[in-house]
Amino acid sequence: MSLSHDIKQREFRSEYQKAILNILYTHNYVVGHMSEALKDYDITRQQYNVLRILRGQYPRHSSINLIKDRMLDKMSDTSRIVERLRIKGLISREECSSDKRSVEIKITDKGLALLQTMERPMIDVEKLLHTLTHREAMQLNQLLDKLRGSEPENFEEDVALELLNQPEKF
Repeated sequence: MSLSHDIKQREFRSEYQKAILNILYTHNYVVGHMSEALKDYDITRQQYNVLRILRGQYPRHSSINLIKDRMLDKMSDTSRIVERLRIKGLISREECSSDKRSVEIKITDKGLALLQTMERPMIDVEKLLHTLTHREAMQLNQLLDKLRGSEPENFEEDVALELLNQPEKF
């Protein structure tokens, strides 16, 4: 279905306005599915994001500032999220020996195990995008990066490599 059908609006001021509304509507669609997948684990999207950041740093520790910089939701209260994860035993938080104002945050074995358990439901969330071909997903990523003014990845090179690595179909 189209955005026009889904939100029951036929006309838009411009294609740019429609694109913004489409991005917001699609964001809420994906977030809804992600929140549903996380519900069984008593984890919020923001907590899941912090756990993934810490897993990426593992076995090294992280600081609150590193986590804040990497958070998808920049409005999150990172300190509060970290504390909730510590209470659940999913991360450890210790004072830094060299700087008493800083803390060292690390994912625990329990946190790693939880992420492993959550792998299948999160793959199911990714499947929402399987209506796109791999090439279309790459194009979407390129367009979204461009929209944010991010450094573009070499799309044509990626597509060429993808085609080289696929078996020929007759």
